[in-house]
Amino acid sequence: MAETSHLTHVRADGSAHMVDVSGKDITSRTARAQAVVTTTDEVIGLLGQDGLPKGDALGTARIAGIMAAKKTPELVPLCHPLPVAKVTVDFQLGTPDAASVLITTEVKTTSRTGVEIEALTAASVAALTLYDMIKAVDKSAVIGDQKVLSKTGGASGEWSRDE
Repeated sequence: MAETSHLTHVRADGSAHMVDVSGKDITSRTARAQAVVTTTDEVIGLLGQDGLPKGDALGTARIAGIMAAKKTPELVPLCHPLPVAKVTVDFQLGTPDAASVLITTEVKTTSRTGVEIEALTAASVAALTLYDMIKAVDKSAVIGDQKVLSKTGGASGEWSRDE
């Protein structure tokens, strides 16, 4: 159990618990995350023309991502409920390659703990929704490359993925 004692959500006896953040300062916090949906050139074309059979896939995925960020504590058991101040969900067609959609999210709060999980949840659910909207045309689409891109605020300050 010595290795798990360094994990904040694990007690010395190995059992999970919710971290006590009551002693932390309330600060402005932001996190950015991404997910990538790899599909076909045909689907990318249809997304660009709003031509999918199920309708506005990107708009629907954007709303789903925003809703997911706000519901994160209901989905991730040890996640603190936070006053989510802002959520953005953006899409880039054809990045990182021609047959993919790069989903980037940003979540902001003023609280005692960060919003990295909310940003990841927003990106993940937006990707799931996009898959649901395109599966009639491409059942083999793949969701991947989900990761936190950056965070600000709190005792650890700013962090950014260096790639």
